Amino acid sequence: MMIGEKFTLMQYSVSAILGLIEAGQFVIPEIQRPFVWKRSQVRDLIDSLYKGYPTGYIITWKNPDVKTKDGMVAGGKHVLIDGQQRVTALMAAISGLEVLDEDFNRDRVKIAFNPLATDPTKRFEVQDASHLKDKKWIPDISVIFKPDFKQRAFENQYASLNEGVDLDEVSEELTKLKAIANRQIGVIELDHTLEIDEVTEIFIRINSKGTPLSQSDFVISKMAADTSHNGNVLRKVVDYFCHLAVKPDFYLQVQKDTEFAATPYAQKIKWLSKDNEDIYDPDYGDMLRVAFMYSFTEVDFPIWSVCFRDVILKRENSKRRSLRNPTRDLMRAYKHSSMSTTLHSLFLQ
Repeated sequence: MMIGEKFTLMQYSVSAILGLIEAGQFVIPEIQRPFVWKRSQVRDLIDSLYKGYPTGYIITWKNPDVKTKDGMVAGGKHVLIDGQQRVTALMAAISGLEVLDEDFNRDRVKIAFNPLATDPTKRFEVQDASHLKDKKWIPDISVIFKPDFKQRAFENQYASLNEGVDLDEVSEELTKLKAIANRQIGVIELDHTLEIDEVTEIFIRINSKGTPLSQSDFVISKMAADTSHNGNVLRKVVDYFCHLAVKPDFYLQVQKDTEFAATPYAQKIKWLSKDNEDIYDPDYGDMLRVAFMYSFTEVDFPIWSVCFRDVILKRENSKRRSLRNPTRDLMRAYKHSSMSTTLHSLFLQ
């Protein structure tokens, strides 16, 4: 008997994907998670979309059991399996949102555009001071994609700053740039009937040229979708704890999150704002494994022991690690535990 395909291949426009993110239908931890792409990679992605080149697939898994805050069944949100960096790049360059770099500094990634460029390889650049001085450059393309953008007024202003410019040429190039919002990106949606073990296996086999989502990112994405246990707040607990462990002054940003500041978790992690020791700074994977170990049972001991051993030996030679797959172990641990309940107990004990 032929086995049916366990995925659906679809096409979404760039604007549709950004709209789904804004509407909370794509569960992506991109704003709170470090963005590891180089800025030149963001530029190249925008250039590829401008030229109509393929940019790879985004892979999601639709969870059918997610409940909304009002207690209704949402019918499933899309948990991102692969493509986080590309989606975050779009949010940064086109939507104009800030991202966190690897050092947990919040910053914009601004892509400049020269509609008069004679060399097509020099049409887009990562913004620097020269693009602010040279009026041929539009220093930040995100302004073009704002809902209230008035193209004719913008073209007239551009022409006033660049004497002798061909307005028709500028208008044509701006129209091409705006067309990025309608470019189609392939989305592979894994079947909603798949069990987490099978999704994990698919996740392990993904071979992407980009930066794939790590196992801890995958678990946190799944946890963020668990609205029945306030998973998004618990996701922030893990995020903020790890941020503060590296940059104690990040607590000023935590305080600006009024929703989180009103929770008991905010006070529980406040001590990190005065902790300047850097002997060991846990990452997301470490935090999740500790949470899994916190309330293990004797039956589950083999799973937890492997997770714990992976944390302890993670910085040693890979040959000394367990032969078992740590990603699969982490996913199995997730399946057989209540992540939300465990994290709640761990932080509020």
